[in-house]
Amino acid sequence: MPRYLILKLFLFSLLCTQAVRADSLSADYDLVVYGGTAAGVMAAVQAARSGDSVILLEPGEFLGGMTTGGLGATDTGRGSTVGGLAMEFYRRVYDHYLNEGNWTHETREDYLPRHHLNVNDSLKAHWFFEPKVASDVMAEMIEENAFPVVYHARLDRENGVTKDGNRITGIRTEDGKSYRAKYFIDATYEGDLMAEAGVSYIVGRESNDDFKETLNGVQTLPAYRAAHVSPYKVAGDPSSGLLPRILPERPGPEGSADGRTQAYNFRLCLTDVPENRIAIEKPEGYDPMEYEVVLRHIQGSPDIMPGNGKKSGLFTLTPMPNRKTDSNNKNLFSTDYVGMSWDWAEASYGEREQIWNQHKTYTQGLLWFLGNDPRVPAHIREEVLRWGLPRDEFVDNGHWPHQLYVREARRMRGAAVVTEHNATGEDVAADSIALASYPLDSHLVSLYVGPDGTLMLEGAFFLPVTPFPVGYETITPRREECENLLVPVCLSSTHSAFGSIRMEPVFMMLGQAAAAAIGIAEQNGAAVQDVPYADLRAQLLDLGMVLDPASKPAASPKAASQAESGSTAVAVDKLAKAGYISNANYWTALARPGKQMSGTNVGVLTLKVVSKNIEPVENVTQAFEVLEREGLITSSDYWAKRAIPGGSCDGGHVAALLERLSSLLPGQS
Repeated sequence: MPRYLILKLFLFSLLCTQAVRADSLSADYDLVVYGGTAAGVMAAVQAARSGDSVILLEPGEFLGGMTTGGLGATDTGRGSTVGGLAMEFYRRVYDHYLNEGNWTHETREDYLPRHHLNVNDSLKAHWFFEPKVASDVMAEMIEENAFPVVYHARLDRENGVTKDGNRITGIRTEDGKSYRAKYFIDATYEGDLMAEAGVSYIVGRESNDDFKETLNGVQTLPAYRAAHVSPYKVAGDPSSGLLPRILPERPGPEGSADGRTQAYNFRLCLTDVPENRIAIEKPEGYDPMEYEVVLRHIQGSPDIMPGNGKKSGLFTLTPMPNRKTDSNNKNLFSTDYVGMSWDWAEASYGEREQIWNQHKTYTQGLLWFLGNDPRVPAHIREEVLRWGLPRDEFVDNGHWPHQLYVREARRMRGAAVVTEHNATGEDVAADSIALASYPLDSHLVSLYVGPDGTLMLEGAFFLPVTPFPVGYETITPRREECENLLVPVCLSSTHSAFGSIRMEPVFMMLGQAAAAAIGIAEQNGAAVQDVPYADLRAQLLDLGMVLDPASKPAASPKAASQAESGSTAVAVDKLAKAGYISNANYWTALARPGKQMSGTNVGVLTLKVVSKNIEPVENVTQAFEVLEREGLITSSDYWAKRAIPGGSCDGGHVAALLERLSSLLPGQS
């Protein structure tokens, strides 16, 4: 038997155990990947396939991060932008579900119609999946590539990084083990290695002024969103004190910077199959006051039910195979534990464990409250009690997801910064290593009391984008800080742009790209900042990565821009001929990325079109709510705040709005 095959089989046997013994491993590698998220796994797989010696260090005891931790409803944005190992992963999942034997509680034929985004047969990609299936696929990819994985390898965050000048020479974990390598990748959600290596970073939100953005900093939602929920312990009585996690005043001026992060939650896997269902129990430390805002929201929303419909709330029931769910936050008061994420990024390991447990208690308590508190309407209680934890998921963690959804923690300040202007197409990275295409998305950051004593919400936004490139320099630290580290997860981005980048497929692609870049650098010991982009691009394309948006081919970016503006011109022409627009030149000139348009003009146009073509409305806010209800826009919040007298709207967003408005005109599809 060939020697390399003996070695591979030996490593395979090690990987089939829960953990590789750290003292059985070499201490020197071409690459150390710190963090067993999906990005970390893909980075290690890429390095191994390239022939580099690589080790994957996971601070906890589970691999895959959110991809295996309950987030089964993949946030793809546009599936055609997913490539490389990420697409390989989703195609392996697709192949798994082609096997009839893997359907235990429903058939594939029964499942497919239950959600329009679950499978793409043309791409042979299965975007929705059970957590255990994701774990199995990850394990297969690791085993096939025979690299060592060490669990419980938490970085010593006091003195765990050694450097020679601006190069990391080794890292030490809390158990005293040291790992030396030529290059390092930090693939954690928190950026602990990056921080300990002395690389600059930010926690929280920048000011809108910092990068001339519109969605950054404090972002107050319209008052009507929570007007039916009193913030006081005794409804309407300020002297009774505030309910939990509600601030006494707005955290800062609109658009101003702060150190707060958007809310975290668990992506719960639930099932309604009786023989596979474990009932939700009342957690230790249960506090009904935590759910008072939920109760008041229910009382003010008589039609609300769990689920995914337009009037649904409380939590989603997005269908996964075999009658399971990926249950996420839904609307205002749900599974997001608003205000409890702020300390996570800089917290010690012990403090993070405490925050994790607080989130678990809150989430488990929420489900118990909704299913058992007599103040909750009976029809809601009955629906919630139909659902429980699956017996066959997270069997080594009490059937509870192991990964807290750390949506955002540290963000590096590297050689370049992704901003809103990249997402709108005004700025285009010339060194693309992956595409982001999911909407700019932030969950709530704060709850506070407004000047008139009403409950106010801030921090959330959701704004669609067209696919945009993420550049290599954004995963690269500044040269003077570190020249042998790449950071594909806590990359250099503003808070608002990170809202699109932070999706699991993008993280996987960035992880693979980071390992590919290091493979090039390693050939001559170069700094990561000196990797020739032409070489990296060629290799990534060979690996099946998608680097250029379909609407913006690399060979002809100007032509793509003209095509985009052409579709806007068609929409403007239709609206002008119908009498809704009097100055077509104004709209075609300004309805494009990088331009700003009068909020008054946008609001008046929308009010007219909606009132005549859908239903009469009294004001601009109602007009955009109708568009949201009809599925023509994903969220009315952005427009309600900007399409008003004195407001301004991004021209790129207006262009998309014009196309949707023109589609309402008679004779249009």
